[in-house]
Formats: sequence, C-alpha cells, structure tokens
Amino acid sequence: MKIIMLGAPGAGKGTQAKMIADKYQVPHVSTGDIFRANIKNGTELGMEAKKYMDQGLLVPDELTVKILLDRVAQDDCKNGYVLDGFPRTIPQAEVLDKALTELGDKIDYAINVDVPDENIIKRMSGRRACLSCGATYHIEHIPPKKEGICDRCGSELVLRDDDKEETVKNRLDVYHKQTQPLIDFYTEKGVLKEVDGTRSMEEVFQAITEILG
Repeated sequence: MKIIMLGAPGAGKGTQAKMIADKYQVPHVSTGDIFRANIKNGTELGMEAKKYMDQGLLVPDELTVKILLDRVAQDDCKNGYVLDGFPRTIPQAEVLDKALTELGDKIDYAINVDVPDENIIKRMSGRRACLSCGATYHIEHIPPKKEGICDRCGSELVLRDDDKEETVKNRLDVYHKQTQPLIDFYTEKGVLKEVDGTRSMEEVFQAITEILG
C-alpha cells in the first residue's frame, strides 16, 4: 500500500499520515526527515543534497527522488509507505512515477485532504505558541486558561511568523500554483481520493480508512 498525502499547508495531512502509518504498520516517509538522516549519516546522497541546501538552493528533483527511492527500498517499506511532503510539483511527480515504473512499482492512492483556504487561514492564524516550553494553543479550539499566557509555564504566548495571515496566504498561493496541478495528475492516473478536511481529525481519519479498506 503506497500512499501519497496531498493537501494545502495546515490541512492536517501530516497528522493523518502519522495515523495511517500507525494503523497500517507502514513507515511515514517525510522528505525533510530523509534529508536530515542522510546528512547526519554522511551518506553520498546526503552530502550531495547538503551542497545545495548550504547555498539556500532547492535540492534538484532527480536527487530528491534518488534519496526517496533509497529510503523506500529499505526492508521496513516492503509492505508500503506513506509519503508526506513529496511530490510537491508535476516535474517531481513525473520523475517519481518514471522511477517507480522502472522498478515495476506504482503509487496506489493519492489522498487529498481538502480544506478551503479561508478555513486554513482561520485555523493557522488562530494558533499561539509558547517559545519557552513549546506548548501550542488555538484561540478558538484549545485556548489557554488565561488569554495570552501559557498554562504550563506562565510565559507569554506569541503568533509565530509562519502562522501570520499574510504568510499563510503566500504559502497557499505557492501551493495552488505548484501543488494543486498534482490533483489533476493523480486523477488522470485513477488513484486520487478526496476527503473533507474540515471535519474533525477522527472523522477525516475514518474517511481515509474507508478508502484504504
């Protein structure tokens, strides 16, 4: 069972990917984690990726796919995996598709966690974080007992730059330009499944497990 998770930033796809991985006993493969592991272990691919990252450049698609294929070729992936954070663009999807086809393999499901932009903006701009102890809150869903103050350590809560409305809107714009076309790509392949990401975390997961069976 080889699954790709799609969805805008803040749609909750990372959380769902972890839950799928736990339930179906397959690895949750995040490209960020693989890069870090390869760099930490000083692998040839990791060192090559580091050259780009040190210059603030994006790692080329071919190299990213090489690192990814190296990861999914490991024993723990033989029953499948959940890909989170890749592919982000059509060229990446095409390189991945070609590489898997050459191995006689393919993606079984591309699951799109669909959440309207206005919900994401509200969801993310309502987040508050404690920089002292790392606790996170949401002004509507998980408010602190005292406004603006961390329940755990009493420090002041802040709205992180990443969660500011303007930043969220920019990230959504990039997502729509680059990643939204993947929905058409995987629809044409006949593997796209959509779930309503505005529902509760449990309801979204229930909808995904019904798809996966």
